[in-house]
Amino acid sequence: MPDSDLKTTGFKNMQQLIQLRWVAVLGQFVTIELAYRGLDIPLPIDLMQVVLGCLVAFNGASLLRWHGQREVSNTELLLALGVDVALLTAQLYLSGGASNPFVFLYLLQVILGAVLLEAASTWILVGLTSLCFAGLALFAEPLPLPQDLAIGFASPYVEGLFICFVLSAGLLVFMITRITRNLRQRDERLAGLRQRAAEEEHIVRMGLLASGAAHELGTPLSTLAVILGDWRRMPAFRSDPELIQEVAEMQAQVLRCKAIVSGILMSAGEARGEGSARTTVREFIDGLVHEWRGTRAVGTFRYDNRFGDDLPMAADSTVKQMICNVLDNAQEASPRWLSVEVTRQDEALVLAVTDAGPGFPPEMLAALGKPYQSSKGRPGGGLGLFLVMNVARTLGGTVTARNRADGTGAVVTITLPLASLTLEPDQDG
Repeated sequence: MPDSDLKTTGFKNMQQLIQLRWVAVLGQFVTIELAYRGLDIPLPIDLMQVVLGCLVAFNGASLLRWHGQREVSNTELLLALGVDVALLTAQLYLSGGASNPFVFLYLLQVILGAVLLEAASTWILVGLTSLCFAGLALFAEPLPLPQDLAIGFASPYVEGLFICFVLSAGLLVFMITRITRNLRQRDERLAGLRQRAAEEEHIVRMGLLASGAAHELGTPLSTLAVILGDWRRMPAFRSDPELIQEVAEMQAQVLRCKAIVSGILMSAGEARGEGSARTTVREFIDGLVHEWRGTRAVGTFRYDNRFGDDLPMAADSTVKQMICNVLDNAQEASPRWLSVEVTRQDEALVLAVTDAGPGFPPEMLAALGKPYQSSKGRPGGGLGLFLVMNVARTLGGTVTARNRADGTGAVVTITLPLASLTLEPDQDG
């Protein structure tokens, strides 16, 4: 289990224990007053109030100690429960020992220990409460209460048992439901971490495959570029304008393939000879969209960049590929109409891509960002959005998708924190 999850869960459990102790303070105060003044049971009220004050002081100190979130160990939880047992034993010793019906509150401490502590520590707490119970039976003076159980609720002892039962049941429900919620939240965090680790492993495998393919493609692409260059100089091609135009188109496509291969190698950190060019956020997005628009066929393309104040950044091929991937998906779903809006919200870049296609199926929206979730129905599809979401998450951003309210397409929104994109002031220039 990650240390952060242990820290968070232990801290929350300690906070719940502190809250429960305040309830116990109130319960003890009411019970002592009721027994002493309402039922006229002779009790050393002054000493019992001193013990109650010690409980208040201990809980106040605990509240101050764990005011800010910090790691709470199993030993600290055991010591806290041990102090609770000791103060409960003192109260019981002053009020009848083992004959006090509230002696069953020891079970509450044991149950809390079973939920909060490790197995060995729980058995230590069982031994401690057992010794305290035995000590009360041997050394404490019993309460002068008649054991008249036959008269039911008319018996003060039965009344005490009933109050003890209600108090214990209420406190257990109060505590265990919150502890269970803490454990459930921890399990959800761990499940999310395991899912993320599996996805990142999947990305690493695909990255290795892409990097290997890029290396393998470099040689044949270079060979094709040389051959096409030779063709352009051959008299048979130079005398035919149509062939020259086709060769020029083939050369352009080869250059585009080589640029894609270079981008893959750069993203993998292998194209070290090419540094990231300095630019600004507005120029980076404008250039990206202009380049994408020049190589794709879209009927109506609406582009609105309302980023506002420009900021310096380093051109990032990974971010560029991520945005182009979203644009490619939108263009494939809606080749006749596409809209891109760029805005700034607080300290984040927000890029919304809207299309007029069929939209996302409900099951795909429910599993957004998982690999091989695609509405295109081809084998291996669905990796694009999966990679987009993981790149955004690595940068601390998010990717959301929804269908338009009028049912005429979908909107994919990329939100990236500017801190992960822009240059620090001492890096600028």
